[in-house]
Amino acid sequence: MSLKKFFTSRAFFIQIILAIILVAIIITFTLQRLKSYTRHGESFPVPQLEGLSINEVETVIGQNNLNLKYKIIDSLYANDALPGTVIEQVPSAGFHVKQNRVIFLTIMPTMSEKVALPKLTDISFRQALGLIENCGLILGKITYESSEYNNLVLKVEQDTTEILEGDIIQKGSSVDLVIGTNSGVQDTPLPDLTGMSYLQAEELLSSYMLNTGTVEWDETIISSEDTLFAFIWKQYPSKNIRLVSLGTSVDFWLTLDSLKLPQPVLKELE
Repeated sequence: MSLKKFFTSRAFFIQIILAIILVAIIITFTLQRLKSYTRHGESFPVPQLEGLSINEVETVIGQNNLNLKYKIIDSLYANDALPGTVIEQVPSAGFHVKQNRVIFLTIMPTMSEKVALPKLTDISFRQALGLIENCGLILGKITYESSEYNNLVLKVEQDTTEILEGDIIQKGSSVDLVIGTNSGVQDTPLPDLTGMSYLQAEELLSSYMLNTGTVEWDETIISSEDTLFAFIWKQYPSKNIRLVSLGTSVDFWLTLDSLKLPQPVLKELE
């Protein structure tokens, strides 16, 4: 049979069709296996790891059978975290990932971080407040003593014990300031805290040289997360009092119930 007759024969066309079918089967099989291997389109939510110790992280990851891996990339100090626990994760909880994904973790150091007390005496209260915040400390109580220098920091204390410049103390701890006054106990305006969050109120009171007193929560606040969204609906001394002594403690009550806030008075239409 000549070559021309072979290429135009029925047998040649049958072989071509069989070859095309075989190639299609091989490609389909390969794609299916590849899709199965890579789990194409299949993802799983990342578990909640924040607040857990490393041992607990390994247990949670193992229970999910996702072959997830984790890597600790940093350690940071946080006031409200326990030593050795996760304070941040990337991707965040609930984010969908495929198997074998690496979760990057930031943990709270197991050893409490320490800082050297900066020079806080013989400077103004405003300057001291800035230095306290910059080195990761918290302003505690403010008291006043007679002095020829007004609003000057006379002494720094912690747990009623005087501490000095350079003393090593725990980061995130509070320090109390003794402020000088040259005209007896002075008065300061009492701010209206209504509608503010706890952190906003604390910062505002400090700026007025007042102390945060007792904090109460009502029945609408159940979890610690609720306190982040809570707002002040009542305070003592009452906001009707315009002036209070420097260093006065202000108590306030938190709620999630907006109906407890003062409602605007609508004028009746004539």
